[in-house]
Amino acid sequence: MTHSTSLSQTALKTLWLAVVLLVLDQLTKYWANTGLTLGEPVAILPHLNFTLVYNYGAAFSFLADMGGWQRWLFTGLALGVSGALLFWLSKLPKVWSAETVGINLILSGAIGNVIDRILFGRVTDFVDFYIGSWHYATFNVADMAINIGAGLLILSEFWLKPRREKRAVQRDES
Repeated sequence: MTHSTSLSQTALKTLWLAVVLLVLDQLTKYWANTGLTLGEPVAILPHLNFTLVYNYGAAFSFLADMGGWQRWLFTGLALGVSGALLFWLSKLPKVWSAETVGINLILSGAIGNVIDRILFGRVTDFVDFYIGSWHYATFNVADMAINIGAGLLILSEFWLKPRREKRAVQRDES
């Protein structure tokens, strides 16, 4: 088996999902930047606005006012995590699972926000969920992908895999 054939038998074959989500993230950010006015909410549904904001930090604007070095720190961290996720996918079988989908979601979100940081020095956010006067941190498609992906990995690692392993042991014992 050649090296390229062996890679085609891994979960790297599922990377098209990350690419599709990355394109969706970039298209929605482009739309937000060209179709919305900075800081002006547009009501979409009860408790949901589209409001263009720029995040110079990380989640919840963590380290946003630190003078710019954080841009490269978060870019480096995201690229390192992305490399680790690609390696992880290369070690998994070519099977759709919560683990594979979760990795693809996190990878697409990490790269989507890295593109913003490299090109613009900030991340474009526009999804504004609120209840009354309380507003959750404004986010984007990349952030949604990262959070859903993390949830899928937690589900996989702490619930699905242990159940599969337990069933395998029970089969081996019978």
